[in-house]
Amino acid sequence: MFQNFNLRSVTANLILINILFFVLTNAIGTSMVEYCALFYPASPYFKPLQIVTHMFMHGGLGHIFGNMFALFMFGAVLERVWGPQRFLIFYFITGLGAAALYMGVQAMTVYNYTGSVHPSAAQVNEYTRLIQIYSTPVLGASGAIFGILVAFGMLFPNSEIMFLFFPVPVKAKYFVGGYFLLELYQGVVNNPGDEVAHFAHVGGAVFGFILVKIWNRNRTSLY
Repeated sequence: MFQNFNLRSVTANLILINILFFVLTNAIGTSMVEYCALFYPASPYFKPLQIVTHMFMHGGLGHIFGNMFALFMFGAVLERVWGPQRFLIFYFITGLGAAALYMGVQAMTVYNYTGSVHPSAAQVNEYTRLIQIYSTPVLGASGAIFGILVAFGMLFPNSEIMFLFFPVPVKAKYFVGGYFLLELYQGVVNNPGDEVAHFAHVGGAVFGFILVKIWNRNRTSLY
């Protein structure tokens, strides 16, 4: 597995950039999060550069390990199929699409409370939920990773995936479909204390599905 991994590939470079951001975050601390994680666009903490930089930020060792392992396992396969340029385009479109859907859901929540997507500070401070939206950023490569998972499931639907914690092979199409439905359900239910940006995952999956459908219109082979 490792011997076939191209260290000069887009996948390898993306992993490296994510690791560098993670190291810097742990070295610098909260200021790195304030500048690079993505805040709600109407928040005073929002900076345009966060639209891109948030995709390379992670909240902990487990977070970055899970994302980078998935990128290594599935991203490298897609890069070999599509080539580096198309894979990089796919990665950023799904990552940005994930952020767009997540921010759209936040904007709907803010509007439902105040009648505006850009309310005054006084209006925001009236509601704990809005204070949370304005002060809590989203970060991580998970949106792009979900796009990659969906693409893998669409291109290789019958490939079997084996998990350490569940040592039974599962076809990619069933794993990806089930995972998507779980994320959608958790996003809709929105359990108190759940800090996972489920709609970002859903957004990455949706944009990934659309891109693969567009790029694959004339392709009929399934693996």
